[in-house]
Amino acid sequence: MKVIAIGRNYAAHAKELNNPIPSVPVIFMKPDTAVLKDNKPFYLPEFSSDIHYELEIVLKICKEGKHIQEKFAANYFEEVGLGIDFTARDIQSQHKEKGLP
Repeated sequence: MKVIAIGRNYAAHAKELNNPIPSVPVIFMKPDTAVLKDNKPFYLPEFSSDIHYELEIVLKICKEGKHIQEKFAANYFEEVGLGIDFTARDIQSQHKEKGLP
């Protein structure tokens, strides 16, 4: 499984975090382990004291394609769901200060 995420595509949230709003969204990947499976419980890690969460729309892509016209986009995903994205903001801020992703 491949988890592809789109970032900084919500202008109000980018402003809230003092992030620049790019002309095109930021695309990045998350490891397979970022997805909870088999109804396993989640936990908040001990290495962070500032965990934020966001509700995300999740699409399960069912076929490959390039340069897909908007009117055909629905043919390329088969499931829509909601996910919760947890972010250690304190760790993220430390990386951001150093110019790291």
